[in-house]
Amino acid sequence: MRWKRGALRTRVGIQGWKLMKDETFSPEAFNAQTQKVRSSVLRGESLSTRRSGPLAQIFFCEGCCCGQSEKGFPPLPKAMIKERWKSLKLNGTIQLTISGCLGPCDLANVFYLLSSDGVGQWFGGLSEHWQYETLIQWASECQQSGSLLPVPPTLDGHRFERFDSVPTKPQACSLGDRTLHEST
Repeated sequence: MRWKRGALRTRVGIQGWKLMKDETFSPEAFNAQTQKVRSSVLRGESLSTRRSGPLAQIFFCEGCCCGQSEKGFPPLPKAMIKERWKSLKLNGTIQLTISGCLGPCDLANVFYLLSSDGVGQWFGGLSEHWQYETLIQWASECQQSGSLLPVPPTLDGHRFERFDSVPTKPQACSLGDRTLHEST
């Protein structure tokens, strides 16, 4: 079978790759939560979450480079981080996410800290166990204080700007007039 340009592919076990033809998912097959969100979007309502509490979310990259010691990069002590985060019950204060590739592979190992007010901070080049211990201790101190504290200055040398400033044009996106349609 030849792949058409732009066709979606999906991995199917040991059979290999199969082509996904413009599949339409039946809304009736979605769970109640997904159906409610989809209905809100179709009605043009703004989405919001009932979940509150975390002061921030920390994303540790474990993608193509970060944590891949077999490729010569420093390991990500994922099991230790997850165990300590869980035992200290930190997820309600600083939500922990171990993600796939976050992008800046030349600065492996990377983490991204996103505060509840939408301000993000990037850090990279983590290679020492104490750096992860410092982050766990910081999250614990945030929990004890009930506020988002500054990341310890011992990690300041690992901060970086993810994107250069990009000029924007004061015109509307051409996709603005497209709407989601009910599938039949």
